[in-house]
Amino acid sequence: MYGTVPRMALEPVTRQSTPDKVFDQILSGVVSGDFAAGEALPSERRLADVLGVSRPTVREALQRLAHAGLVEVRQGGATTVRDFRRHAGLELLPRLLLPQGELDLSVARSILEARLHNGPQVAALAAERSGARLAEPLGDAVAALEADPDPVFEQRHALRFWDHVVDGADSVAFRLMFNSLRLAYEPLLEPLAPLMQAEVGRPEAYRALAEAIAAGDPDAARHAAEDLLRPATDRLLDAIRRLED
Repeated sequence: MYGTVPRMALEPVTRQSTPDKVFDQILSGVVSGDFAAGEALPSERRLADVLGVSRPTVREALQRLAHAGLVEVRQGGATTVRDFRRHAGLELLPRLLLPQGELDLSVARSILEARLHNGPQVAALAAERSGARLAEPLGDAVAALEADPDPVFEQRHALRFWDHVVDGADSVAFRLMFNSLRLAYEPLLEPLAPLMQAEVGRPEAYRALAEAIAAGDPDAARHAAEDLLRPATDRLLDAIRRLED
């Protein structure tokens, strides 16, 4: 009901970066379902009282939430929660993966599925649109991957490799998807290192993909990317299924 105290446990906010902290608390409530889609948030005045901040601070946070597609702010009326699954953009993905520091398995599964589906298509576009121009940067990334024994830094070299591939694909949509997937993935580099060895521990597979792209062969690049991405993806998906069961 409009003006009631929210069900989630809101806490007074320190004066440092207060709009960010207000934004984070309300966003967590929306993502967790404490604030349901279609529900009206408490008034600015009530939120300011509960959070211990000024109304302009609350207003700024609500505007940011509106820009992110999470709420609808009506002039002179209630601020209504929107269904983030229908209205939010890719920038929300890292927050969905680790809400309140806990891994959301269903989001992790969807990220892996998107990665396996999109990676071969991006590789094919890179071969078609950039070809030989990528030979040197991809070769350098593979050499760095092969020379580094650290399993976390191997993953970073792999990300650098794919960064070049995405650039070569010359697709702003795939670039924004990659950025969001990378932001979601980077906090998990260390815990994922053992499972990702099935991928980053195969520099020859990266080299085969680099050669197919540099040769300007989209079909070969697509198949090489599938061969590279499939083993670790299957292992991770199996691990998620076991955790869900």
